[in-house]
Amino acid sequence: MFSCFAESISVRRGSNPSCLRYPCGIINSMDLQRPLPEQPIPGSAKKVFAGKIFDTYQWQQRLYDDTEVTFEAIRRPDSVNILPITIEGKIILTKQEQPGMKPFIGALGGRMDEGETPLQAGERELLEEAGLKAKKFELWATTHIAEKLDWVIWTFIAKDCSKVREQQVDSGEKIELIEVTFDEYMDIVSQEAYRDTEIALKLLQLAARNELATVKKIWFGK
Repeated sequence: MFSCFAESISVRRGSNPSCLRYPCGIINSMDLQRPLPEQPIPGSAKKVFAGKIFDTYQWQQRLYDDTEVTFEAIRRPDSVNILPITIEGKIILTKQEQPGMKPFIGALGGRMDEGETPLQAGERELLEEAGLKAKKFELWATTHIAEKLDWVIWTFIAKDCSKVREQQVDSGEKIELIEVTFDEYMDIVSQEAYRDTEIALKLLQLAARNELATVKKIWFGK
């Protein structure tokens, strides 16, 4: 359910914006494949509920004894996480408040708008929530949260950032930016107030396998 790129995919400003730079060459951004969920929703599925964010689908599924039952799954727009890296080698995070929720700490990011690519959504969220533009975006991971939920979270590392304007957050958000070291970030991801459990889980798994040095090389390397 979680894919982590040992060699991150990146795109630099000043080059063709429709292309992504890969360690072995250039590929078109359309070739960046969205990972399939553990249980894909078949084309024959019927949409039985359409919500503002979540849609529910049902279909008939044949079992091993040749009987059929109704299967169900949910689909929603994908979202992006962005972890900007400062020149000093610190990670920019957010302290956030949203109506009806406890305050939390997390990466910058949000829901992709209709018609956006993951990269376009990442650039927009970075600009809105931090007033920053990055010369380089690197795709670090893609995550499906649950088997019955068709929802991918794309996690980007943003490098060579520059301030171009003030924050312009939604009326339903209060966002304070904080800068932390990698070691401080590893302490934060284990806290209950940290929201991005998909990032936390992978980092803690990598820590258990003594692979954080590789993460640092990808995140903080040029």
